[in-house]
Amino acid sequence: MNTSSFKKAIIIFLVEFLWLSCFQGKSQNIELARAKSTLEQILNFYDAGHYHLLYEYYPYKPDKKANNLPGDNSIPVRRVSYLWPFSGLFSGVNAMVKATGDNQYKQMLENIIMPGLQQYYDSLRKPACYQSYIASAGNSDRYYDDNVWLALDFCESYKLTGNSEYLNKSIETWQFIISGWDDQLGGGIYWCEQKKQSKNTCSNAPACVLAFKLFESTKDSSYFKWGMRIYNWTKTNLQDSTDFLYFDNKNLTGRISRQQYTYNSGQMLQASAMIYKLTGNKVYLNEAQQIAKASIDHFTDRFITAEGKEIKLFKNTGNWFNAILLRGYAELYNLDGNDKYLIIYRDNMDQLWDHVRDKNGLFSKDWKGQTDDQYKWLLDQAALMEVWATISVLK
Repeated sequence: MNTSSFKKAIIIFLVEFLWLSCFQGKSQNIELARAKSTLEQILNFYDAGHYHLLYEYYPYKPDKKANNLPGDNSIPVRRVSYLWPFSGLFSGVNAMVKATGDNQYKQMLENIIMPGLQQYYDSLRKPACYQSYIASAGNSDRYYDDNVWLALDFCESYKLTGNSEYLNKSIETWQFIISGWDDQLGGGIYWCEQKKQSKNTCSNAPACVLAFKLFESTKDSSYFKWGMRIYNWTKTNLQDSTDFLYFDNKNLTGRISRQQYTYNSGQMLQASAMIYKLTGNKVYLNEAQQIAKASIDHFTDRFITAEGKEIKLFKNTGNWFNAILLRGYAELYNLDGNDKYLIIYRDNMDQLWDHVRDKNGLFSKDWKGQTDDQYKWLLDQAALMEVWATISVLK
């Protein structure tokens, strides 16, 4: 599809979006309305105007170089988003499909997200996967974690639409992900194909979740076995024994990087909950509940809003990281029905909407609302759209 066709697809989507919103009116809940508004702003402000691609920042950040390219990293056109932020929109649109079931979002997957992702697809190096920057700029680094997030979304799209093409893409991408496993450190998946220096929670924990989801979709027990193998390696090598949370990575000398991020613990929370769902073994439910409590204790602070309400506010650990943590809480909520963590998320999201949203309807990283990012990152917007869409159906 050429530039004018892409513009036309965006315009058609926005017209349908606004038309349907007029008729839904007060019947839609507030979280879903916020998710829709955020998606509209993404399409308004980040459209790169060609090949279904998006800019990484608004306002546009003038830069004709891209990291992770071999040799001279200059590029001949305005730099577009890396794969990771673009994939955040994929997750957000999936969340909208799940929350609404509306065909407009299914069509967006097919007509905007899939053609955009194809620009990052690398079929020349085997196994095929998605590289970190658009293929037309040359080869770039290929990250195992980038591809796990995509494979999870492909699997989710299959579950939501029944389109086997999505499942096939998830399985194909799994082949690349598992090629990152070897016997160094007794197992584990590397972070980057071109930089095999560490094995990270961010590549292993979501790989567990993906393996269990592929098992659910295919009934192929080899995926479940892989999921347990990766889960056990990650727990053994990267869990902090003092608080149930997870460290960032272990390098090939055995040194552990002890930083703790919400998304790493969130994916092991989700993996533990999924094992309980699949096996009925309450050891894993207990594990999930321990991670859930520890994450709130560690990653939030007491905060008084401008309205005088006391909440537990997430520290500046990243909008997208916190969205991934929510996936774990959602999985656990569907098993134990405890909504106390969802209430914390709703409080946080009210704070963001009321005090962090700028005049363009875009969001910064400071959830206290004390500082404003000059450039608003695409991934920060897409992640919050996912959060609002997700909590809109968790009642």
